[in-house]
Amino acid sequence: MRTPTRRDPSGFVFVGGRLWLDFVNTDDEHHGRRADLLVDFDAWTRWLEAAGALDAERGVFLRRRGESQPMGATAALVDARRVRAALRPLTERGAALERAHEGAASERSREGAVAELNRVLARSAGTRRIEAGADGRFVRSFVAGGDAFAGLLLPIVESAGDSLVAGDLGRVRRCAAADCARAYLDATRNRSRRWCDMADCGNRATAARHRRRAADAPTPPRRPAPTPRSTRVRS
Repeated sequence: MRTPTRRDPSGFVFVGGRLWLDFVNTDDEHHGRRADLLVDFDAWTRWLEAAGALDAERGVFLRRRGESQPMGATAALVDARRVRAALRPLTERGAALERAHEGAASERSREGAVAELNRVLARSAGTRRIEAGADGRFVRSFVAGGDAFAGLLLPIVESAGDSLVAGDLGRVRRCAAADCARAYLDATRNRSRRWCDMADCGNRATAARHRRRAADAPTPPRRPAPTPRSTRVRS
């Protein structure tokens, strides 16, 4: 089953199929252009809202708190980027990391990611709750104790931890497009998914193949123009 692409009105794109993969994709490289979507604390909280990891009311509260405590907000953003950088190697070597004895570099990448996950988990003091969402569905939430910015990373860390425990890394892929670095979980039965988004990178690859075939196709010989018949003028 393929996870559909979800585009948020804010411009965020969710193609990963797992929260932590979409988080890694905020350090976006798409169509050859690189952009950090977490440009500031405001963007960080808005991404969490779009991802469903933060409710709108708390998002407004945190942005107001960020204005009054800019140093704390900046530290929270720096921490988010640090965790994201630690998780990126898991997307690039996912299949390799699932195989035993793949090499020292891959093992160090996994150990570094796990260390970051445990660092965040160790400080996540607070209360987990079940609440009714705006659409009537029940959702899990976490109310951090103490620091207002604590707990923002917890849903992402738990998502990555779930993938590690479930052994999902072997299905983590990077988009096959040469100019796209987005990662996703290949949930297809035969592990055949190649593109982050079939409507985007997939269609571009298909169009490029058609152009190559058209360029390589032999040009049919041109038929000579017919010789005009001579006409007699009757006297």
